[in-house]
Amino acid sequence: MEKYIYETKMEVRDYECDIEGIVNNANYLHYFEHTRHRFLKTTGLSFSEMHSRGIDAVVARMNLQYKTPLQCDDILVSRLWIEKQGVRYIFHQDIFREKDEKLCCRATVELVCLINGKLGNSDEYDRAFAPYFAKKD
Repeated sequence: MEKYIYETKMEVRDYECDIEGIVNNANYLHYFEHTRHRFLKTTGLSFSEMHSRGIDAVVARMNLQYKTPLQCDDILVSRLWIEKQGVRYIFHQDIFREKDEKLCCRATVELVCLINGKLGNSDEYDRAFAPYFAKKD
């Protein structure tokens, strides 16, 4: 079982739902991204500040598995844990429906750092994330 290191809650808004009354699949990307950004803030880093210094964490690959649909006004709980493989930061993210803890969507998101436009390791990201890599065990 994954050991989550961060979680946040969000409410599904009506405009995120399609004609079937369920969350449109593309909105899960926003939920996952928002969760990663909020997690990053807890580490003391800021995407915009890092960008101004020429360090950009960008998504290289995503794999999503849709399980149980969310609907308007549902509260979702978005959780993640992280590991590092080479130059890649692997975010394992799960979204649950709060009222019954049903898994709604699971994602594996691979990020890499571009430093002044070139693929590389970021000492700042490594230091910020280091305490969380060990918690996966």
